[in-house]
Amino acid sequence: MKIGKRGVGILAALVVVGVLGVVLFQRYWYYIPGIIQELRDPVQPNREVTWDEGPAEAAVPADARQPNIVVILADDLGFNDLSFGGGGVAGGSVPTPNIDSIARSGVVFANGYAGNATCAPSRAAIMTGRYATRFGFEFTPAPPQFAKTIATFAGNGAVYFEEREEGVPHVDEMSVPENEIYISKMLQDQGYRTLMLGKWHLGGTDTTRPETRGFDEALGFMPGASLFLPKNDPNAVNSVQEFDPIDKFLWANLPFAVQFNGGDRFEPSEYMTDYLSNEAVKAIRANRNRPFFMYLSYNAVHTPLQALKSDYDALSHIEDHTLRTYAAMVVALDRGVGKVLDELKAQGLEDNTIVIFTSDNGGANYVGLPGINDPYRGWKATFFEGGIHVPFFMKWPAKLPAGKIVEHRAAHVDIFATAAEAAGAALPQDRVYDGMDLVGLAGSTGGLGDRALFFRDGDYKTLLKGDWKLQVSERPKKNWLFNLAEDPTERKNLAAENPERLSEMMETLREIDGEQAKPLWPSLVEAPIMIDRPLGGAPRGPEDEFVYWAN
Repeated sequence: MKIGKRGVGILAALVVVGVLGVVLFQRYWYYIPGIIQELRDPVQPNREVTWDEGPAEAAVPADARQPNIVVILADDLGFNDLSFGGGGVAGGSVPTPNIDSIARSGVVFANGYAGNATCAPSRAAIMTGRYATRFGFEFTPAPPQFAKTIATFAGNGAVYFEEREEGVPHVDEMSVPENEIYISKMLQDQGYRTLMLGKWHLGGTDTTRPETRGFDEALGFMPGASLFLPKNDPNAVNSVQEFDPIDKFLWANLPFAVQFNGGDRFEPSEYMTDYLSNEAVKAIRANRNRPFFMYLSYNAVHTPLQALKSDYDALSHIEDHTLRTYAAMVVALDRGVGKVLDELKAQGLEDNTIVIFTSDNGGANYVGLPGINDPYRGWKATFFEGGIHVPFFMKWPAKLPAGKIVEHRAAHVDIFATAAEAAGAALPQDRVYDGMDLVGLAGSTGGLGDRALFFRDGDYKTLLKGDWKLQVSERPKKNWLFNLAEDPTERKNLAAENPERLSEMMETLREIDGEQAKPLWPSLVEAPIMIDRPLGGAPRGPEDEFVYWAN
């Protein structure tokens, strides 16, 4: 069959279009999840949120009823990001007086630990009072494109396991099993009005969303995250981390949107941190005459780094653009916490409200900023102290002394047990709980305590017991053993010179590890994280210690 000149031209054009299509797909395929989501559920204009109004008058005075419970969770906040205790961003030049006030008017758990070194498993531990690995919630929910982006652009030895894709459910279906009891459901059964604002990251289906897991009302982003403002908003200052594959994926896919009680997505009316804070104030006002539980889960200071221009402009003394943007996000976070505290006081609820402030894990290496986890080594996605040792403050003026510093280890899994004790709820006896009542713990004196804490991410496992900490890694094949009482910043590995202690710790780790469940879905990517340097600098050298993190 002969093809005329016109046919040849058409065929050539189709080939060019095809090749161009393949090139564009290979370069921009990680935009696909956001495009699909926008087509499936387009973001609507802003709408007013109306919180259910409680009784016009209280049946009993606030001080005579069950305590309100407010859990404020920051996202990726570095241990050194707060000015309390002499720290703070940019050499302590960015104060955080409102968050610091929780510490000064309550109890500081100086050795507070996250549920995990990444966000979603930590949130699962808070919600259930149990290690997330007990029910298989081991890896942070993310679409395959996210893992593939990390492996494609991270370089430096990242591995993508394409053969495991068939075992990975849709990201909306990645959730805590339905037979796990959430803190919200436990408190709801005790007569509390339960409220959730912000980041969920524990499922996005009709049976895994917050309003079906014990929250009466929920305003936030499901299942994962959101921008703080539209990318091109004149009030936004953006800092793009070109060296970070996670940043690349987030800028491509995150909307500026929230949902209320499972409805359509819509745009917030202002900068996300301020929006969540102001809505929390409205929710407190609406529930002032009945006991309530509020889970205020900010997405600050997680990337993508976006600051409000007015906050950024007020920090002109900071020359580095990324650091200044990050610092401005911390300012907004502190401002929001102040609004919540002020409203509790204005409504006469301060004395009989438990307020807990913490972060889901340590500061992330991928923002490229050194020092955010000082004095600790490591980052988010490592079990070094920089990844799991987090700010942990709690105040309850009616029951707890002001300004007390407790050395005994506290952990995210303790929040459930604390709420249960305060609300008068008995812990179910059909499962193991890993937490303890923080009010009772606040009475402890001296030392780190004997309670063991366990962490696992694939073949990377960690045990804290007494003064000792063991980290076991398969990639690289290495054991780290530290005496935290003498070496809290993990500078001297004692594994080689303490074989008996190492053996004892290994045995305990194996016992606890044997109690955990298999992951609910497989990890698709393993990527190296340098312990002592953030992302964005020189490639990993032979002297750099590192671990591989699976997700």
